[in-house]
Amino acid sequence: MTSKRTAPTPFAGQMYLRSVYAVAERIPDEPRFPYNLPFVRGLDLGLDQPVTFFVGENGSGKSTLLEAIADLCGLHVGGGANTDVLASYHESGSELARVLRPRFRHRPRDGFFFRAETLVNFATLLEERKRDPDFLGDPYMHYGGKSLHLRSHGEAFLTVFQERVHEGLFLIDEPEAALSPQRQLTLLYLLRDRVERGRAQFIIATHSPILLTFPGAVIIDFDDPALPHVALQETRHYQITRGILERPERYWKPDG
Repeated sequence: MTSKRTAPTPFAGQMYLRSVYAVAERIPDEPRFPYNLPFVRGLDLGLDQPVTFFVGENGSGKSTLLEAIADLCGLHVGGGANTDVLASYHESGSELARVLRPRFRHRPRDGFFFRAETLVNFATLLEERKRDPDFLGDPYMHYGGKSLHLRSHGEAFLTVFQERVHEGLFLIDEPEAALSPQRQLTLLYLLRDRVERGRAQFIIATHSPILLTFPGAVIIDFDDPALPHVALQETRHYQITRGILERPERYWKPDG
């Protein structure tokens, strides 16, 4: 008799970061960015899920908070891992992180902050290491064995993800900027694979309705200062995308 293999649940893993919260007395009184973001003063945000999405319009603060979380977790705000210092491309950490504190269930041994706009700089950093006679080892060892500049933007992104993301805490800022819809499906497959192994946690800021379909993921809406959890169908990204695909003529009607 053949035994039936039980499929692993996508939520059977240990989480690392439980939440982040604001320390009220550390927040300056003057109404300036990033302290004037409407969610900052009362922030106490639970993140204890394998996959959490931040959604919201441009300027809602989702990427700013993701950057602050990276700083709180010891990752470089310019992107990369703890050992990938992009000092040439940024000089300071996150200002918002100065007034926030993290709560960890377990501190991850590894992590990576994906920033689409700094992937080119990251590829250049690896090439600089390759040319550095004092650098020991192969800088491409964890990134597919060759320069990321030899790949397209999307191919480079997925290469870094496939080779570098296994166990730990991974923060991703708007991955759809580098990925076609087909490649976004590839990313969803990779996310599922890593989550099912039970040792990876992801926090992703996105505008992509495709990525938001990940089963059971928590979606946090930054268009509401209370940062509520919402369903896929409640997001503006889903509603607008569905509307324009189903009835594009409604969006292209002449005025009057």
